[in-house]
Amino acid sequence: MVLDQADRGERGERGGQGGDRDGVRLRPPRNPLDRRAVAWWRTQLLLTVAAPVAVLGLLGALIAPARFWLLLPAVVIAVPGLLVGVLLPLWWYKVHRWEVTDNAVYVRTGFFWMEGRIAPMSRLQTVDTMRGPVQRVFGLTTVTVTTASARGALKVKGLDHATAAELAERLALVTQATPGDAT
Repeated sequence: MVLDQADRGERGERGGQGGDRDGVRLRPPRNPLDRRAVAWWRTQLLLTVAAPVAVLGLLGALIAPARFWLLLPAVVIAVPGLLVGVLLPLWWYKVHRWEVTDNAVYVRTGFFWMEGRIAPMSRLQTVDTMRGPVQRVFGLTTVTVTTASARGALKVKGLDHATAAELAERLALVTQATPGDAT
């Protein structure tokens, strides 16, 4: 897993007891996503906001008696949507991290609720890559690691296409070399 060895002095004091086991501690994953993920997320959010705003704006332009009642919600959706579309992706970029070791895949995501998921290599079943149309525009890929877990797959979204291909290949090789039946 994504673990660091604590220094021997601390381990000796605890004698292998307490919050960490034998001086080994969990640490956050180290790898950020590709910087282009910010633009990808921004585009997705702004397209999501643009659809209802465009419909309300068009209807407001065509239906004069209801213009105020159609344009008001368009503005109410557009202003916070624009703020969220600009600011939220910057926060996501700071928070989302991933890492793969010889023992596990570790992904940290979230906004208000931070989620860290670790999948031991012996539990991996499949590794998939996916590129949606907007991701392709930005040269990004999502790597999905399916595990033998009720929690579902781990996803590393927003990786450079070449990095994602290397990661998928590495995971496939490590998974084949790891004993266990992934159940």
